Amino acid sequence: MLKGFAITPPVVGRVSIGRVVEKNGKRLPEKSDEFQITTQVQQRGEWVLHPFDEALRKAGGSNKLRSIPVRVLFGDPDLNLRAEYSLFDRETGRPVCVGDGDTCKRVTNTEIETLPCPSPDGCSFGKAGGCKPYGRFHSVIGDDDILGSFVFRTTSFNSIRTLAARLSYFSAVSGGLLATMPLELKLRGKSTAQSYRSPIYYVDLVVQSGFTLEEAIARARELGSQRKASGFDQAALDEAARLGFGNGAFDESGDEVSAIVEEFYPENDGDGGSQAGDSAGDAPVTTSLKAKLDRRAAEKRGEP
Repeated sequence: MLKGFAITPPVVGRVSIGRVVEKNGKRLPEKSDEFQITTQVQQRGEWVLHPFDEALRKAGGSNKLRSIPVRVLFGDPDLNLRAEYSLFDRETGRPVCVGDGDTCKRVTNTEIETLPCPSPDGCSFGKAGGCKPYGRFHSVIGDDDILGSFVFRTTSFNSIRTLAARLSYFSAVSGGLLATMPLELKLRGKSTAQSYRSPIYYVDLVVQSGFTLEEAIARARELGSQRKASGFDQAALDEAARLGFGNGAFDESGDEVSAIVEEFYPENDGDGGSQAGDSAGDAPVTTSLKAKLDRRAAEKRGEP
């Protein structure tokens, strides 16, 4: 195996709650109040919708897609959700510094150094570069490819914290059968003082509709037994993923990084991202009254 880059789960599509749109000649992130399931192909700057997107909308009888039935790939919660404090170079799109709040790996002029990581609030380097939490959640949609994942990327504290808790809890109550539980991504909204009481949206993970928790655990045991009888080795799959992640310093690399930076680390996002931020951030979908008034005042002063 080639060394120096992480071997991450195969991605066959994307899940998002926002998109990048062109405004005044600039491409900027725009939040949404529903999921989109897309392929990895772009046409005219827009991600092409995956057939699952239309199928789930029809099945749900609504134009708004706010829940997605899923399973996860791995029994270890930390393999399904990868989250770190991350800083990217906006010009090259390359990761510069990635940390867990204890230690970080940072690119210098000569090498990748391991340094203390005090989190973005306590790090002058992170504050200057727009460091923030960045998570990738891998899940399986449908039965066509049980080893191919749809990735949901986010810089939302709410989404990362909620997904991490749910994965840990479901693993515990099922006795380690997380990978066979019928689950569902669910979009939730709430209002906070920081959002000026406008709704913000984040992603939760719940038991799939139509199942109680007890029924979901029973179904997980049944599918787990079927897989074991067929020779499916979940423990070996988890270990292969663990070794793959450990093969490189950074999970994100290659041709996808520029699109990630455009969506989650835009140039006008120097304060951590509240208004333009990522497609699953903690800011309101609608522009706040304060932001509108500030913008109008700036226009009157002749400021850009």
